[in-house]
Order: sequence, then structure tokens, then C-alpha cells
Amino acid sequence: MVQTYWEIGRQIVEYEQKGNERAEYGTELLKRLSRDLTERYGKGFGKSNIFAMRRFFLLYPKFQTVSGKLTWSHYVELLKVDDPLERSFYEKESEQSHWGVRELKRQMDSMLFQRLALSTDKNEVARLASDGQVIEKPEDILKDPYVFEFTGLPQMPVYKEGDLEAALVNNLSQFLLELGKGFAFVGRQQTFTIDGRTYKIDLVFYHRILKCFVLIDLKRGEIQHEDIGQMNFYLNYYRAEMNTEGDTEPIGIILGSKSNKLTMQYALQGISNQLFVSRYQLYLPEREQLEAEFQRFLNGASHAE
Repeated sequence: MVQTYWEIGRQIVEYEQKGNERAEYGTELLKRLSRDLTERYGKGFGKSNIFAMRRFFLLYPKFQTVSGKLTWSHYVELLKVDDPLERSFYEKESEQSHWGVRELKRQMDSMLFQRLALSTDKNEVARLASDGQVIEKPEDILKDPYVFEFTGLPQMPVYKEGDLEAALVNNLSQFLLELGKGFAFVGRQQTFTIDGRTYKIDLVFYHRILKCFVLIDLKRGEIQHEDIGQMNFYLNYYRAEMNTEGDTEPIGIILGSKSNKLTMQYALQGISNQLFVSRYQLYLPEREQLEAEFQRFLNGASHAE
């Protein structure tokens, strides 16, 4: 189907429109093609789909560059993305992570590409676009912010940290999708005892690519400096008592609705463990705001060069 629709797009551009890539989408020609193809072959040739076929060929003029692992429905969503770097990223991730169309739409709505780019080195943007998310070190799994719109908590006037934790676990498949590649759920409220005192870690995962435990501590409000010490304590315990042969150093991520950068800078200074602080939000990002931030990020990268 994908190849057939690409071929129809080629026929439209090269023959019906005489190679004129700027031909208006609303021309009578495309309407007539839609009508004629529907009469001859039935469903699948509505006007919007004909427009998509034409755009498909224009964006992928060489069929060899089209992924054989994605469906036409995937490409219909990808065609909505104007920026070639962003579109390439979602195409690679859909292929490598085996996203269905629903997962692809969610990740596009949550602006995953921009969030990952803003959380990494500026020089990595091109690689992110061409290769998808490559995980080689702990920093590669981080996002800022994390988006938990699927929890249903925005409808609650007040919620507790336990409510957030329960909502994430109850929507585990979507939570794992947001966390990204390689995460396997171990459990919630994981306990251990030292000197008769019991401690609880909100969420524990194992990362199969980095081969390490990932401990997540949830904070409803602003992250405090004492939260850093607590997570550092947990990481020391896991490294000494839970790691087995082949495991690498555990990773700790503290997620709060906000944090003070200067406070976190001082709190994290001198800590040797792999400990990170990031924000979460319970609603999808505002596209205009995040796009503007992303453009400033790119402009800063070009100026630095």
C-alpha cells in the first residue's frame, strides 16, 4: 500500500501536474483524481488522502528512503511534521521502538523530539534526527520536562505524591512509553531496612540497555536539597546491596513539579553517584512555547559554532 500510494503521488506530480511541485492543493485536478480513483477502486482515495500521496512523494522523492516497517497510517502522521529533522526522528523512533500509530501520535503531541533535544548536547541534535534516541550513557535517558498527561490528575484540584505514583503505575504502558527505550518495571514502594529502620523508594526500574537499576523519587511540589541526600543514600544502598555481577552503577532521578537551579547545583555538587533532577508536568506542552525555546537552543548552537 505504501509503495502504491507513493507511486500515485509520483504520477500526480510528474505527469498530472507536469512536475510543478508548487501546484495548489485545492485544484480541480486533485478533486477529479480523487473522484475518478474512488469510482474505480473504492475506498482509500478521498481528497485528503490524495493530497497526502502527493506530499508523500514530494518529501520522499526516492522510494528507497521509505521505511518498509511503517504503515501508510504512520506516514500520514509523519507528513504533518514540516521540520525535516523532527520528521526524521519520529520516523526512526517509530521503526526502532515499534510504535503503533497511537504511540506515534502521542509522542508527537508531547513534542518528544524537542524535549530530548533540549535535554542533550546541542551538537547531538543532528544525530538525534538521523539515528533516533541512542542510549549510551545515563544522560541519554533524561527528559526535561517529563509529560504525564495520561494520569488524569489535572482534573483533580489537589493530589498527593501517592496519587501521582498510583496513577503512573496504573497507566504503566503509557508511563514506560514516556520514560523511553530500555525501561523494565521492577516495582513501587520498594523497601529495605537498615538498623531497624525501613526505607521506601517510590519506583524502581531496571534499564536493560545501560544494565542498571533506575530509582525514581516523586515530589508533588518543588524539589528540596534534602531530597538529593535521600536519593544519594538510596543509590549507595543499591550499589552495595542490590547490584549483582554485570550491573553498572544505579541511576537516581528525582522528579518534581519545579526546582531551583542554583539550589540543585549546590545540592548535587560533589556527589559521585549518577543522580539527576528533572521536572514533570501533567499536561501536554504548549507547542508555541516549546518551539520558541527549541529555536533559541538551535540559534545558540549556531552562534557557538
